[in-house]
Formats: sequence, structure tokens, C-alpha cells
Amino acid sequence: MAFCRLLPLLGLLIGGLAWGQDPDPARLTLDRIFSSEDFRPEPGRPFRWIDAKSYAELEPSTKFKGAGELFQVEAATGKKTLLIPVDKLILPGAKEPLKVQDFAFSKDLDLALIFTNSARVWRRNTRGDYWTFRRSTGKLVKLGGDAKPSSLMFAKLSPDGQAVGYVRENNLFVEPADGGAAVKLTADGSEEIINGTFDWVYEEEFDCRDGWRWSPDGKQIAYWQLDTRGVPRFTMIDHTGGNYPKLTTFAYPKTGERNSACRTGVVSATGGPTRWLDVPGDTKTDYYIPRMEWAENPTEIVLQRVNRLQNSNDVMLANPDTGRVRTVFTERDGAWLDMNDDALHWIDGGKAFTWISERDGWRHLYVVSRDGNTIRRVTAGAFDVIRVLKIDEKADCVYFLASPDQATRQYLYRTSLKETGEPERLTPADQTGWNDYQVRPDNDFAIWTHSKFGVPPQTRLIELAKHTPVRPLQTNDKLAAAVGKLARTPVEFFKVDIGGGIQLDGWLMKPPGFDETKKYPILFHVYGEPAGQTVVDRWGGNNYLWHLMLAQQGYLVASVDNRGTHAPRGRDWRKSVYRKIGTLASQDQSAAARELLKRPYIDPARLGVWGWSGGGSMSLNLLFRHPDLYHTGMAVAAVPDMRLYDTIYQERYMGLPQANAEDYKEGSPLTHAAKLKGNLLIVHGTGDDNVHYQGAEKLVDLLIAENKTFTVMPYPNRSHSINEGKNTSRHLYGLLTRYLTEHLPAGPKS
Repeated sequence: MAFCRLLPLLGLLIGGLAWGQDPDPARLTLDRIFSSEDFRPEPGRPFRWIDAKSYAELEPSTKFKGAGELFQVEAATGKKTLLIPVDKLILPGAKEPLKVQDFAFSKDLDLALIFTNSARVWRRNTRGDYWTFRRSTGKLVKLGGDAKPSSLMFAKLSPDGQAVGYVRENNLFVEPADGGAAVKLTADGSEEIINGTFDWVYEEEFDCRDGWRWSPDGKQIAYWQLDTRGVPRFTMIDHTGGNYPKLTTFAYPKTGERNSACRTGVVSATGGPTRWLDVPGDTKTDYYIPRMEWAENPTEIVLQRVNRLQNSNDVMLANPDTGRVRTVFTERDGAWLDMNDDALHWIDGGKAFTWISERDGWRHLYVVSRDGNTIRRVTAGAFDVIRVLKIDEKADCVYFLASPDQATRQYLYRTSLKETGEPERLTPADQTGWNDYQVRPDNDFAIWTHSKFGVPPQTRLIELAKHTPVRPLQTNDKLAAAVGKLARTPVEFFKVDIGGGIQLDGWLMKPPGFDETKKYPILFHVYGEPAGQTVVDRWGGNNYLWHLMLAQQGYLVASVDNRGTHAPRGRDWRKSVYRKIGTLASQDQSAAARELLKRPYIDPARLGVWGWSGGGSMSLNLLFRHPDLYHTGMAVAAVPDMRLYDTIYQERYMGLPQANAEDYKEGSPLTHAAKLKGNLLIVHGTGDDNVHYQGAEKLVDLLIAENKTFTVMPYPNRSHSINEGKNTSRHLYGLLTRYLTEHLPAGPKS
């Protein structure tokens, strides 16, 4: 292909720096973005609140590279007290200390639970080694006995700090905190029977990983068990690990297929039989159990049971001694319901719980009595509560994130818990953009992170009630200085009217030295699925820098959020795409592009689109459905056929394929691929456990049959993020840049 023959030359022109020359601080290159230290944010330091006035923080050691030691930090003053010196983490006969990756402390701070030597499980490093360190004795104990390295998961101290529970090879164990014989609580764990953690699809789509809970008195453990037997298996092939392929096979239920059998049970922390909770319904075909916690006491468990279509959620209370379960409250929606982790908090001494609902058309906070007989709305108005951060009963207030006026931004608000009224904005008026907060329920402080489009984040400790700054935690001064030197024009946030009273949010980046009398190529960055937004006024990391690099080369770069994206614009906005994924969104995106083309400086002959995952699918849909509008598309990790994706995500928004086959077909890019006219680059990791490379091959096979010209780049054994291995991200963005340069030439034309 001509594209391949041009790669070496274009790489010198675009991605590299001239030999012997220092980089121009105003200009971006791929090497500056991905291979230099110029734009690296300050590394975060793991910390954990340990009481109402202080937190523990891991700080880098000056003695051992890559190691750290633990300090107690007074929140108000920043005064530090050394808790665990790095020297105490050196094993007898070892030269290097344990490298702490996470930690927890007992209430008296005498015992530390340390996580190290972690390994990745699908998306996160949730498997590793655990140690306890007793400060009063200096004793360091490795948990798990003869367990294989990096094989323990989700270890937690018991409420009294005397024991540690953990998952090992899909079984639950409890072990004395200072070492000793472990009690094996479950014995049936295997590759197919999963105790205390989850299968692939629960983890990916319900964010379920840690699958067990200590009871408040530490005497029992509640846990999930998933049985993947009968779930269809998917196999990935790794050709790079040796002379023969390595196969990875795992349970992956595609749309319409059987799910894992899921049940929840309770077992004594000293061992014995499990009491299974009598949750009605068949979880293989009809229900999910995505949430479970102890209900503020050791005598009841609260769980949420969601039906297969995910439009009904039953809140249930269970007796751990008898297993009996009763439904106390049910939430329903005509489309789908989201799992809200900020939803259920017990208040009024356990007599009521908080709940998130869209029943009035907006996402609001409610209070529900424990028996479910009464429900009272707390927040009210034509705005969405984005996330509840803290319920403060003593002060009669609720802290939450919202953006009533601009869906592209986010601010902190407070309102009364008892009386519905006008919420008070706490984020200062001059701090426009994106504001996020980490709040602990039992203290008066919060971690506040603020950024804007093109402005790196700054993190401060604040006193929450008055939003009073206490001290900076992470300034990113070096990154901000480097970004501040870059040649750029201010981003334009806009609204585009696509008719029918519908206005879409968007942003537009213009080249430095922009001349509105000339015509420029435009590249749209898209996502468009219900899982997220692209049009947000916050720091965008390497994606922002790459887009700015393209703008410096003479491109207009834009993004628009279609209906259905996860924007705080009300229930109808988000759920208008029900059973229309791929269809309504591509209509909105193309209508917005046509409106923008009315601006005289946009060249209609040079219009491109790119996206990743759902954005890759959107790029395909736009290129195939509107071949006279979009001339070049780059689809990374796309889903060409929705029937190939997993049950929980795709059925949530599309229903079951058995009952909705035509909508699945109409919304899938594969159906429209024969209309391709423009330039198409398909990029996919062959080790993508999430969006399988299978879909890319099915698309390629069809395009070949239709005699279409296109380019494919497989990344061997890379996952959905395509970032594993040396130089992968740099190579990928170099590929995208070169493809654009060849097929969507940069620069203004008269």
C-alpha cells in the first residue's frame, strides 16, 4: 500500500526532531508528548485517611529507588510523623525493601496491611502479595503461607484488626494478622467457580471486583459466588510468546447468551458451611446481583437485584442466619437503570436510606424508609445530581456534584437533607471548568482537584464546609509551565442547533495563526455512547496534546456530544438512544458536522473523524452511513457488530437481540460497510479481551468481499487500551498522525 511506503519519510517530517537540534518549546512533536519528560504530570502519592484529622501517605524513599515509607500527616498543618521507615520493610537477607503499592492501617495505627508485587487482572492490578507489619514489635509477616507469588486478592483487616481476610485462587481465607494457620472458608473455588471476586463481564460492566465483605462485628463474611459453567467461552491467541500460539480462554457472554450463575452467601469467619441467601430468580438468564453490603448492622444484608433488561432494580434485605430475603423497594424505568455507587447510604440510625432516581426526569437524591413505604425527594430542580459525595446528618446537609447551567462543567453544591430547597454552590465562582472532590464521611476535609480544557490539574486540601483552601497537594507546576509555552489559540466551546429544538455541545481547536479567510481541514474526535462525554471543560492529557499538535500542523480539531452521551442534561437526553445505539447518535453527529460546515473556513473536501472503542464504532458508522460527508476515518478498537459485544453493556441499551434483532442490525456499522467511499484505517489489539479482534476480522472480511480499499493495523497481543509493551502508545499515535497527513492533508487553502 502507498500508505506503508510513505511511513519512513512521514515519520521524519512529523514525529521526530531534527538531529542535533533542541525542541522548540512552542511546538509539539510525538516524541515530546510520548517519549520525553516535558509533559509528565507529578506522580500521585497513595494516601488513606486514618482518622478525622489526619491521613497516611506513602512518600518516596531517598535510600532505595522505587521504594517508599509511610507517614502520618496532619491535614490542617501538613505536619508529618514517620509511621513505618523504609528500613523496617527489608526482609532478613534481602538488600531491597518491599515496594509498597497500597496499604491500610488498624484503628490504633499499630498494624499495617501492605500490598506489593501486584499483577494485572484484566484492567487493574488487583492480584499481588500481602504483608502485615506490627509497629510495636517490628514484626513483618507474609500472608498466604505457600501461596504462589502475586496470587492474593482484596485482603482486608477485620474490624478489630486481629485478622485478615483475602481471596486466593477463587477461595476465601481468614488468617491471624500476626501470622499463623489460615482458615479456608470456601473449598470449591476453581477456574469456573469464583468465590469472593467476579467473572469478566461483572467486572467490566458493573465495576465489580472485590466480592466479599466483613460483617460490622467481624464474626461473618458475606460474599458473591459466580459459576461460569455453561457460559460460552472466548479464546484469544497470542502469537508472540513462543514458537507455538498461546491460547487464553475465558467465559464471555455475548448478547443474548447465558450469563454466569450468581449467588450471595454468608459464612462464619471461623469456618463452616455457607448460608446462601434465597434471592429469587435465575441469574443465568433473568437477573443480576451487582451490589451487596451489610445493612449497617450484623443482622441484615442489603442487596440489589437487577433484571436482565436492567430496567428494574429491587432493593432487598436478607437475614444472614436464615437466608430469607424480602424486597423493600423497586426502581423502574422505561429504558434502563444505571448502577449508582453513590446511591444507598443508611441514615437516621438505619431507619432510612438514600437513593438516586430519575423518576421526575432528572437525576435526584431521595430518602427511602427502611421498609420502603415512604420516599422523599431531597434535591429538586431542572438539573442532574452528578454524584453524591457526603451525607452529613449532624449538619443536616448533602454535598454533591452538579452543573445546572453548563453540561460541560462540574461544581460542588450543598443542600439540606431534611428540606427541599435551592442548592448552594461551594466551588468558587472564578474556578470554572472541572472540579472533582474526594470526601471522607467522618471528617471536615476534602481533596479538591481543578482543571480546565488545556489547563493541567491542581489538587488542594480544603476545609469542606466553607471550601477554604488549606494547602496545595499537587501543583503540576512543571507540566503547567510546559503547556503554557505551547503555541495555541483559545478553545471555542459552542452549541450547535441540529433542528427540532436540539442543541448539541461541542468544542473546536483552531491552528495558531488561524486565518478565517482560508479553508482548513477538520478532524472530529467522537465517542457518542452512553458511557461518557468528550465535550468537557477539563484537562485531556495526551489526547489533548496530540490534538493540539494536529492544530499546530494546520488542522481544525472538534468534538460534539450527541444525544445519549452521559451528560447532565436530564433523563430524556440520555435515554433517547434506547434501542437506537449507533443510529440516533450518527444522525446527530452528521447533522452537527453539516451545520459546522456552514462556517466558511472549514473545507468540506477535508473532513475526517476518529475515535476509540465506542468512538471507533461511531467513526465507522459515520464513514459508512455518510460517505459524501466524511472522507477519512480512523477507528480504534471498534465494535463493528453489536451482537458480538457482552450481555450486560449492550443489552442495557439495546434490549435482547432475540427480541430486537432489527435494531441490532441497523445500529451496527457492519450493516452499512458496503457504502464506504473514503479512506479507512482500522486499528485493533489482537489481545483485546473487551472488544474482540474477531469483530475487526469480520469487518475486514466484508470489506474485501465488497472490493473496498482500506488499511488495517493489528497490534499483537495488546488489550483494549493498546498500551502494553515498549513504545506502543508512541507508535499508535504516530500511525494515526501519518495516516491523517497522507489522506487528510493539513494546512489552509485559499
